[in-house]
Amino acid sequence: MKISASILAAKLTNLTNELPTYKQESIDFIHMDVMDGNFVPQISFGEAFTKEVKELTKIPLDVHLMVSKPEDHVSKYFQFQPYCITFHIETTHFAVRLAEEIRKSGSKVGVSLNPQTPPEAISTLLPYLDLVLLMTVDPGFYGQSFIKSGFEKIEKIRKMTKDYGIELEVDGGVNESNIKDLAGLGVDLCVVGSGLYKTGDPNAQGKKLKELAKS
Repeated sequence: MKISASILAAKLTNLTNELPTYKQESIDFIHMDVMDGNFVPQISFGEAFTKEVKELTKIPLDVHLMVSKPEDHVSKYFQFQPYCITFHIETTHFAVRLAEEIRKSGSKVGVSLNPQTPPEAISTLLPYLDLVLLMTVDPGFYGQSFIKSGFEKIEKIRKMTKDYGIELEVDGGVNESNIKDLAGLGVDLCVVGSGLYKTGDPNAQGKKLKELAKS
């Protein structure tokens, strides 16, 4: 199991001091929730803040575009060479073209589905993907609980993607109580917010979550 730290759950004003202390054996990626106040009600940050984060850590970025018309924004993030750039299937009519543009930039291509979006929505896109990000909470609202129907949806997505070498990432309500079950369902990567930062020691908590998943 790989851990992607959702820094929206951290104290953003303290990231200058905190980010350089993150250890990659505990935290594999820094999850950048880019919110536009349109597709989701919240506004978070954009490429300027992402640039500052990139300068503070050697841990690769995991860029999650929760924005309308991601094709108008995606090129702003190519300069940071993130591990993956993920867009929402609900936000664009040009998913194939967008996926090809991301892959050409050198980053992996991710597509995300909201809880109410059926797995079949991405069936024709699978050959163009490296990762599927399954939202197990409604995007844009911090601190929600894991939606129980997410387990069934994870199983469906895993079956759909098994022949394509696609990674499965889960975002929303991941914590000590469910990460073992998620690992058992074949989830490769978990975005963790409050479940990582609640103890005040994200390195130790990240290591603990990985050990739980391995067990």
